[in-house]
Amino acid sequence: MTTVIQNMKLLNEEGELVVSTIVIENGKIASINGDIPAGATVIDGNGHFASPGFVDVHTHLREPGFEHKETIATGSASAAKGGFTTICAMPNTKPVPDSVENMQHINGLIKKSAVIRVLPYGSLTKDISGEVRTNMQELREQGAVAFSDDGIGIQLASTMYEQMQQAAKLDAVVVAHCEDNSLIYDGVMHEGKRNKELGLPGIPSICESVQIARDVLLAEAAGARYHVCHVSTKESVRAVRNAKAAGIKVTAEVCPHHLLLEEMDIPSDDANWKMNPPLRAADDKDSLHAALLDGTIDCIATDHAPHTAEEKCCGMVGAPFGIVGFETAFPLLYTNFVETGKWTLKQLVDWMSVKAAQIFDLPYGTLEVGASADLVLIDLDKEQTIDAEGFVSKGRNTPFNGWTAKGWPVVTMFEGNIVYQEAE
Repeated sequence: MTTVIQNMKLLNEEGELVVSTIVIENGKIASINGDIPAGATVIDGNGHFASPGFVDVHTHLREPGFEHKETIATGSASAAKGGFTTICAMPNTKPVPDSVENMQHINGLIKKSAVIRVLPYGSLTKDISGEVRTNMQELREQGAVAFSDDGIGIQLASTMYEQMQQAAKLDAVVVAHCEDNSLIYDGVMHEGKRNKELGLPGIPSICESVQIARDVLLAEAAGARYHVCHVSTKESVRAVRNAKAAGIKVTAEVCPHHLLLEEMDIPSDDANWKMNPPLRAADDKDSLHAALLDGTIDCIATDHAPHTAEEKCCGMVGAPFGIVGFETAFPLLYTNFVETGKWTLKQLVDWMSVKAAQIFDLPYGTLEVGASADLVLIDLDKEQTIDAEGFVSKGRNTPFNGWTAKGWPVVTMFEGNIVYQEAE
């Protein structure tokens, strides 16, 4: 089957939008601006921008075990609506992908229900308990994209070090949610000014940064590739920057909400503003921006974390951490950073696709001849208000409800097939 997308715009090497045509055959890009084969199915791009399908290295699909929050079907469809064609699913499910049997079970669920490419993580420890180490080679052979106990920081340095040694032998990436449990103090938001005004317990910045500082040294000793989840503080940025300068194999991600919001934006004791790590201070947010621009932070990941309305309805204390992000990430970032001239469109696309894929050596996130035909057509002029009730995700937990943004995906293609199309 041959499909042609014409009258759409691609970014050239200089970052300029150029009207182009893509020919797709058997799920791959056959040519760009070449001849249109006779009998091909032609799709009019309507002048929209064609980006590589976005790659999200940090997501939570909740299935198996927590299908009341999200399923692989609803989560992958939500991602497709947001322009994502490859997502990496964290292992905090039930059962945890900590054995061959459990990994095979999750792979079966993905094959049955996912509308885009879902790559599962393997866990670093059994039942993500931080104690008994998993057999990473066996999990790698079952398709684990990388290894993490995301949601829980591994407290024992010896456990992290020994798994880093195993990962180094496999050339696999160890991915860490960095949090020293002894420094959480039952906090629900950032320890700063706003938590005191709201009378809520705070989480100090040092809780995150001290574990990053520990882990980069462990990674150096083990010779491992190490990726830091959702960096949120200026101290964490400093630790990553210094580690890179020392030649340690470390990469890092930042989430849209930490780039867009800070602690003083929190209007009240509303659990839709509760995420982990929490929204930090204004100078932390500024540090994250600078770190993206200078390459200290490598990519943007959503940390899409759906919860039910009932779980999020009654204030921060007792509510779970997490917000959803698939369907709003690109429009929010495009509107607030590209439209304002702080970033280029090429930078945003690189952070959401090319560089995210490179961290895990994934052959996705690019529009090149021979590559998988994963792309998203985006109407950069379309402006609309975010309405959480219209999300495809089961989760409605977002602090961005009611915000207005431009740059909305209208068609998403995965391996040459349309998996999302805006309703007319």
